[in-house]
Formats: sequence, structure tokens, C-alpha cells
Amino acid sequence: MKCTTEQELVKLVKRSKPFTKDGKVADYIPALEKADPDKLAIAVYSKEDGCLSAGDVGETFTLQSISKILTLALAIMDAGEDHVFSRVGKEPTGDPFNSIAKLESQVPSKPLNPMINAGALVVTDLIHGETSDEKVGRILQLIHDMTNNSSIGINYEVADSEFESAHLNRALCYFMKQHGLIDNDVEMLLEAYTKQCSVEVNCKDLARIGMVLANEGRDPETERKIIPRYIARIVKTFMVTCGMYNASGEFAINVAIPAKSGVSGGILSLVPNQMGIGVYSPPLDPKGNSIAGIKLLENFSSQYELSIF
Repeated sequence: MKCTTEQELVKLVKRSKPFTKDGKVADYIPALEKADPDKLAIAVYSKEDGCLSAGDVGETFTLQSISKILTLALAIMDAGEDHVFSRVGKEPTGDPFNSIAKLESQVPSKPLNPMINAGALVVTDLIHGETSDEKVGRILQLIHDMTNNSSIGINYEVADSEFESAHLNRALCYFMKQHGLIDNDVEMLLEAYTKQCSVEVNCKDLARIGMVLANEGRDPETERKIIPRYIARIVKTFMVTCGMYNASGEFAINVAIPAKSGVSGGILSLVPNQMGIGVYSPPLDPKGNSIAGIKLLENFSSQYELSIF
């Protein structure tokens, strides 16, 4: 399928814009409260057309949980698939992304998947690095490679805000450390995790990351291998089954393409072998997903019949 035009993207943004009024900007991380709820943007990256965009594409935002798909890829490259999945499961969960409930009832006590906070913390712990800065440096290098943008860095205001308010994530870490799922110091791990979530990007960056994954882990311009093909496929599968928190099933039916959201309002999506898509709109639904962002992706997928099913 030939990609859309920017004029068509503008129309889709305008059609989806009213839904920005329906959600609520994340406030449990104080620094995220400052986001402008009126912003909405989309970028689409394909080999044929490069990057097309519409809306507030100059807006930057932090990756938040979108970072989980990147750290999963890096952890598998570092520690191996078998070791990673000996500590975190592969199954969807109907619980909220920050729930501790399943950890207490699972035997053995390991997170159900890498897309919930508990699983993502285990994954970050497995990334090579003696310090939080070494871990984060390797995460940033992967992001620079996938976006072809070496200027991407960390929003330290958001990182500090997340670190200071990360009481539930601390509880998850200490529970899992007691059960042998986390090896490193909890505070060091939390520092790395909050910094990975606070990497600042825009929609064009997300779209290019999506295109690398859509292109089986290869750079869309040079065809250089950035992520092994089998790891890109694992990541895309988790995006379908778990990428939109406990709304993943509904999203798979209504939008029908892989996606991963973050509570800053970003959504990274893709169509295998065709395109990467980045969307941003800060107001969230009760499950932590961008309301207008989902509607924009739903309209886009429907208009161009992008369903992977």
C-alpha cells in the first residue's frame, strides 16, 4: 500500500481532535501534569515516502511505557531469550499496568509479561551495565540507532519527578527482589528505569522506531541490522497482545495493528513490512491510553485497511 499524503493526515487529525476533550492528562507523576491537553500529532514513516506528518509534530514528550519494547529487545540481546523469559512471562493480563496482585498469586512469583511495570523492571535489571548510567547509555544508543537522531536525551525534570514518586514501583522491586527476580540494587534499578521512561522524543522519532521494527529490525534507509529479526518479531507480538495495557484486546479488534502506549500520551504503532507510526495526545482514558491518539489510529487504520488480521 502506498502511504497516505500529508493532506490526508491533516484531515484525520482534524477529525480526531474533538476527542482530546474526553480524557485526563496523567497527574500521578507531577511533571506530566504540565502537558498541553489540546495537542494532537501523527507521523508516518515508510520506505517509499519517508516521513509524513500532521498536527503538533514539533511537540516533544517522554517515552514512558513505550520504552518497554526497546528495553525488552536490548535485554534479550544482552541476556538471551531463555534467561529473560525465565524471569518474566509471555501472557496478557487483565490487571492495570502497575498492579501487584498477580505477583502475589502467581507460582512461581514472576510478572506475567514485560509490558506491565513489574515485568519491565525485571527486564531493565537484565540489561548489561554496572551503574544506572551505563544501562541508560546503552538504551539511548539503541534509540539513537533506531531514530537516526543522536540528539535524543533524557528530560531530567520528568526523571526526577518519577523517581521521587515511584513508591509503588519500589514496592514491586522489593517484592521481586525477595523472590530472586531482581539481582541489582533497587535504587539503582529505579534510577535507570525512571530515566528510560523519561527519554524525550517526538512523533517522527516514534515513527522511525516503528519502521525499524516493521522492517524486521533493519534500518529502513541502509538496511543495517539494528535488532535481530527474531527479537523484532517477539517485540511486535507483545505489542499486539499486551501493548495497550488491559485494553489490548479491544485495540486489536478496533485498530488491528501492533502498538505500544505511554502515559505521556504517546503511541508507537506499525504495520509489518510497510510503515511505522507515531502518535501523540496527552489526555488519557482510565486505562492509561491516549484517547484521541487511539481514535486517530483507528481512523487511519480503517481508512487504509491496515489490519494485520
